[in-house]
Amino acid sequence: MDALTGRRILVVEDESLVAMLIETILEDLGCIPVGPAATVPEALSLIEGDTAIEAALLDVNVAGQQVFPVAEALAARGVPIVFSTGYGEAGLEDQWRGRPTLQKPFTEAAVEQAIRQALGA
Repeated sequence: MDALTGRRILVVEDESLVAMLIETILEDLGCIPVGPAATVPEALSLIEGDTAIEAALLDVNVAGQQVFPVAEALAARGVPIVFSTGYGEAGLEDQWRGRPTLQKPFTEAAVEQAIRQALGA
């Protein structure tokens, strides 16, 4: 069985077409998408209600708000994070640099590589 099969991945993305694309990619990889959350409060609520989240793919700018409060909540639980941004790693606050980061637009292969890197799979 593949290391990604059955992994619960939180998706935080405010653009519905991008969110649907990410969900499809994750399902193709055998993962179970959680969400997607389109706002920071929605994402924080999903995290509170789901202790089985194993990784997260976070759009850095979600509904006009930075996603870093969500990243902090996940990091406090030891959940691996992949960031998604049009600005690459330069779009991250210093404390988050060095984490897997997808530059938009991204490919299915890039998503798979970033999730595997985050999970150490």
